[in-house]
Amino acid sequence: MYRVKPASGATPDLKEPPYRPEMSSQGLRPAHEVVAVDEYGQPRSGFIAGERALTLFLDDREIVTLMTLGTHPEMLTLGYLLNQRLVPCLESVDSVKVDWDKGEVQVATFERITDLDEKLRHRTVTTGCGQGTVFGRIGDQVEKIRVPRVPVKQSSIYDLLAQISQHNEVYRRAGAVHGCALCSCPASTDPRIHLFVEDVGRHNAADAISGYMWLNAVDGKDKWFYTTGRLTSEMVIKVAQMQIPILLSRSGVTFRGLELAQKIGVVLIARAKGRHFLVYNGADRIAFDAIPAELPPDKHERRTSSAAEG
Repeated sequence: MYRVKPASGATPDLKEPPYRPEMSSQGLRPAHEVVAVDEYGQPRSGFIAGERALTLFLDDREIVTLMTLGTHPEMLTLGYLLNQRLVPCLESVDSVKVDWDKGEVQVATFERITDLDEKLRHRTVTTGCGQGTVFGRIGDQVEKIRVPRVPVKQSSIYDLLAQISQHNEVYRRAGAVHGCALCSCPASTDPRIHLFVEDVGRHNAADAISGYMWLNAVDGKDKWFYTTGRLTSEMVIKVAQMQIPILLSRSGVTFRGLELAQKIGVVLIARAKGRHFLVYNGADRIAFDAIPAELPPDKHERRTSSAAEG
């Protein structure tokens, strides 16, 4: 276990290290080797994704059970608490301790959360795989958030997608997982992936990244967020709470996700794979500096039809 407390009397021009609660370090391996039988009746060895139930307790109160790979359980826990607004700030958290023998994570705060009953009373069943519930009226609160307007280069989208394909290790090995990435795409340098997380559900992966940002005081205002999953209202909400202005996915968009992105100002880019993408919100911020060769008419028609159906 480790704990880093805020430094006192730090030199003014040096960044003070962020506070970290006492935390376990109980990440699990993401894939397991198994034997299956193929269509010829022959045994074949391969890998499947791990999946474990992790029940989250906050000040001894059971909150939720998350189905997860378990590779980043402490960051997942912190990100979940932050995105559900169940704790006011990182400094209120005393400890985060994972016990896989019991299948639980115990989170203790310094002064115990007093309004849990009110927060847990309002539940929304969501489309999120591996999670499924949002507490409180977070959607109403998030609609008041505004993210910064930043320019987006088409060439940076392509560069980032090329890098992403090199990171989805668990998916290539075992399948059955989603991936999320925290990225920087400044105009003057090449895109950079800060953290790539894979998990059973895209929301778990997003929460783990949120927990990482929270622990390390990472500013989201100059970042991009990539996910392999669909861009629903819950995903837009998570990105907005991280103050990330650009959301990119290889999957599709829901109408509520688009509505929220329009209100908050999140650039919404979907169906992003290879040289193709669709900008559903924020097209005025895209610098089209790498337009591909024009598609033949028949391919253009098929692609338009596919976008409308998805």
